[in-house]
Amino acid sequence: MDSNSYDNATIAAAIDHTLLKPEARAVDIDRICDEALEHRFAAVCVNSLWVPRVARRLSGSTVKTCSVVGFPLGASLAAATADEARIAIDAGAHEIDMVMSIGEALAGDWDAVRDGIATVMASCQGITLKVILETCLLTDSHKRLACEVCRDLGVAFVKTSTGFSTGGATVADIELMRSVVGPNMGVKASGGIRDRDTAVAMLWAGANRLGCSAGVAIVTGGTGTEIY
Repeated sequence: MDSNSYDNATIAAAIDHTLLKPEARAVDIDRICDEALEHRFAAVCVNSLWVPRVARRLSGSTVKTCSVVGFPLGASLAAATADEARIAIDAGAHEIDMVMSIGEALAGDWDAVRDGIATVMASCQGITLKVILETCLLTDSHKRLACEVCRDLGVAFVKTSTGFSTGGATVADIELMRSVVGPNMGVKASGGIRDRDTAVAMLWAGANRLGCSAGVAIVTGGTGTEIY
């Protein structure tokens, strides 16, 4: 595997161009929308506050509007996260990235984890749902069980990371997640993807979506600093 295994268009089509920092301003949101339109990224991923603006800016294009919910801790009431998802969808979001209840997963309360995801999934009413596992906080056993829960519920994607914890995506985690969910479910690598070689490594390992804010640098062959 090398960085020529995927062309720029293929890589770009897998990128969720992301800006989740609390200090993001309207001008920053407009910039990432324009970059996504120029490079034909898969989506622009933002906090729900910015969904109406992003949806308007991307209107009529193939670039999707994606909102995070229950972010970044995964410690909100499931009903509150579900409401945030519903409101974001009503405001124009095409995709929702939710954070799994990490504490309940670590405690082994998988019924609660499942119920929480199912509650948000019901609120999405068929809109693409990605579930963030925050893999850096989990053992491999937790990761497998979380993927099994998401697979069995029919979630569209499992996703590695928020980008706000102690680590991001790894090739090993992508391989593990893909091995559990099978060939047809989505796997999103997120966090720490700053250059083309890393992006290609994640795709090669089994990711079919990349969450990153260095997307422009990745598809133009440069390097970038993530600005989650």
